[in-house]
Amino acid sequence: MATNKELLTKGVKYLTGALPLMFLGPSMIYNAFMNQHTNWHYLVLGIGIVACLSAMFLIFLGLKIIMKGIFND
Repeated sequence: MATNKELLTKGVKYLTGALPLMFLGPSMIYNAFMNQHTNWHYLVLGIGIVACLSAMFLIFLGLKIIMKGIFND
């Protein structure tokens, strides 16, 4: 039972794409709550929430592809 290296590298690419979003999203949400006196508060909060949700989606997709590559589903 050999692993599919192409699927494995594709999954790792998704995980490396999610890594910056995991740090960027919460820091943007924190920044939005610290600067509630500005007009850009809701825009920065929305972008931070989208970054967090996209990081979770990329992690899920990356792990799913890695498992498919390891177990040859």
